[in-house]
Amino acid sequence: MRHFILILFLIPSLLISCKTQSQDNDKRMFSNPLLPSGADPFSFYKDGYYYYTHTLGSRIAIWKTKNLADLKNAERKDIFTPPAGTMYSKQLWAPEIHFIENKWYVYFAADDGNNNNHRMYVLENGSADPMSGEWTFKGKIADPADKWAIDGNVFFFNKQLYMIWSGWEGDVNGQQNIYIARMKNPWTIDGNRVCISKPELEWETHGDLNDADNPPHVSVNEGPQALFNGDKLFIVFSASGCWTDFYALGLMRFTGSNNLLDSAAWKKSPLPVFKQSEENGVYAPGHNSFFKSPDGKENWILYHANALPGQGCGGHRSPRAQPFGWNSDGAPQFGTPVKPGTMLPVPSGNSNY
Repeated sequence: MRHFILILFLIPSLLISCKTQSQDNDKRMFSNPLLPSGADPFSFYKDGYYYYTHTLGSRIAIWKTKNLADLKNAERKDIFTPPAGTMYSKQLWAPEIHFIENKWYVYFAADDGNNNNHRMYVLENGSADPMSGEWTFKGKIADPADKWAIDGNVFFFNKQLYMIWSGWEGDVNGQQNIYIARMKNPWTIDGNRVCISKPELEWETHGDLNDADNPPHVSVNEGPQALFNGDKLFIVFSASGCWTDFYALGLMRFTGSNNLLDSAAWKKSPLPVFKQSEENGVYAPGHNSFFKSPDGKENWILYHANALPGQGCGGHRSPRAQPFGWNSDGAPQFGTPVKPGTMLPVPSGNSNY
């Protein structure tokens, strides 16, 4: 009888323990999408926190979290709403947040409501925490050609700061190329741009716009992101129109020694490295960025995608994340976009768990 009473006493404790362990295990898992919507996702890691942003169109906001997998519960703050009637008042696209030379910078593209006038701009904040302090508008950032430009990304190579972006060769829409230039400082391009990629391969050139009277064709290379694997430098970019389900990621490898402005030193992979998966219900995956797990041991790709075919470039795009590895030649291996709802372990080394 005494043993029976002891067992009855222990059962509730065991149930509570199992429930607690189950809840802890649930916290160590997540599923995509990270948010219901949000295109062009980007994050920057500093001092134990990820600072995240994505396209909102009319303003710029940043999120702060220790765990990007728990982005839905992150602290959020609007940091910039442009004044009306300027060349950067509307269509704010693809913001990126970076910490450079002890200050925070946000790069974004915007126009006055006319897409032909899209150019890149930059904000600055000298506070240690970008969620506080004052964000000031530094102005337009452009090379001497000053042509249509979006999707700026900055990175250091051999202690020199560079910017890569998507732009037009001239003043007429029809083709978006990838350009690179040196930077004098975080808000000034130094010298002329150099084209390092054009949409020339079949999988890069899906871009017929839906215009019954005059259907123009637009070929796209956009959303370039620098990616390092040791001393190897790659640029991952998005190709084909985002309004098509063929939107996918391409890869360029730098094969030179020091001169990133040598266009011949950039070699493009012949096939996309990350594309739609009808089987997994992921369409038009693209405009990605990268982050490492808090312990620095895992590499993750952050990207947007649609859940259904034909959803295009609108508000259906949602941010997703998944880990990736490396091929034997050092190039990234992204695999297949993960099916929404699939449970994945959170990035390793998160102090919350």
